[in-house]
Amino acid sequence: MITIPRIVIAGTHSGCGKTTIASGIMAALTARGIKVQPFKVGPDFIDPSHHTRICKRPSRNLDPFMMGEDGCLETFARATTGADIAVIEGVMGMYDGIDGTDTCSTAHVARILKSPVILVCDVKGMSRSVHAIIQGFRTFDPSIHVAGVIFNKIGSPRHRKMIESAGTIRSFGWIPRSEGIGLASRHLGLVMANESDSLDASGRIIEEHGDPEGIIAAAKSAPPLAFPSGPLSVKPPLVSIGVALDDAFCFYYQDNLDHLRDAGAELVFFSPLVDHLPEVDAIYLGGGYPELHLPALESSPCTRELKIAVERGLPVLAECGGLMYLGREIRAEKTYRMAGLLPADTEMTKKIQGLGYVKGSIVADSSILPKGTIVTGHEFHYSRILADTDVRFALRLERGRGIDAGNDGIMAGTALGMYTHAYFSQSLATDIVQAAGQWNKS
Repeated sequence: MITIPRIVIAGTHSGCGKTTIASGIMAALTARGIKVQPFKVGPDFIDPSHHTRICKRPSRNLDPFMMGEDGCLETFARATTGADIAVIEGVMGMYDGIDGTDTCSTAHVARILKSPVILVCDVKGMSRSVHAIIQGFRTFDPSIHVAGVIFNKIGSPRHRKMIESAGTIRSFGWIPRSEGIGLASRHLGLVMANESDSLDASGRIIEEHGDPEGIIAAAKSAPPLAFPSGPLSVKPPLVSIGVALDDAFCFYYQDNLDHLRDAGAELVFFSPLVDHLPEVDAIYLGGGYPELHLPALESSPCTRELKIAVERGLPVLAECGGLMYLGREIRAEKTYRMAGLLPADTEMTKKIQGLGYVKGSIVADSSILPKGTIVTGHEFHYSRILADTDVRFALRLERGRGIDAGNDGIMAGTALGMYTHAYFSQSLATDIVQAAGQWNKS
């Protein structure tokens, strides 16, 4: 049984202040010496980077589409080992799931975890009306326990009094309107944690205008959570896998890295921006912002060495930004030469080209993933891949756009590049480790 105190921070809608307030709660509790395990609902790389910086514990994604409900429980159980409390930041509005359903919504994850919920309400431009909104959220799904509300963007003491006078639910905070708290955005969302310290003051805001003790008490009201499965057995390192990690390549699910280690991989982190290609048995290039670092990537020794390594048979798996990097060139304001491994070029666009969940299967054996492998994940990109007409695709999507009308995963030699940000199940991670092992033996 899992008995850790836990609380879900949900919102009425995107942009209501969930990230700032959830981060503030994490910071306020951490400052008290409490070991906080952070989580983020949905396929998000950016918010977890801020959680990790604040809590000094890797933030994990909880996503029933990619992981399944049992996978959410397994990740939650493993990640909370040694923690005092779990704080789970929701996604979008509390009841917003896939295709207008409840599936993969914040409410869905709250039910899986049997967790109480604190609702964040942006009250700018309203007073008493917010209570009608709260009442709707409380009664829409009676299985969700809304323990209370944090009122965000309070304009003045008079504004607070107007709201407070009609209150019918516990308040865990009255957060004043402030232009100094929050995060800058760009085309793929908020900036990463290493690029901004603007959330550093969020803990102080919660201490001054929130109710940390009440939040802790609400988290402690969560009932025991059944978890029938045992822990995964971690294998000793069998292979080494190089993982690109720098300002250009920084989008990784923590579970992906953990599952690779569990399958027997030693992870060797390196920067394609400045480093030589490490001597490893496989390479994993995640997504990120290569388009912001094109001159450095063009001149990097790693860019030249990748092609030579693949010609020798080194397995390489690349996702989104990594896919773009493996192509011949990226066209932005100027054109820059990239690794030249895949028979395709990338064109940056001002409009989003792919957004949403992805599911498909490998339809042709590749050097990394065998035919029949099921792949789940998501896509999110402001670019187009202009592939040669004779390109070979390895991944056929039943959901998602991919590179071209449901085709994804360009193969070239021992390299596989796809727009899909894949969630690695344990079996998929094992396939990657086995591919690295074949290279190691050769």
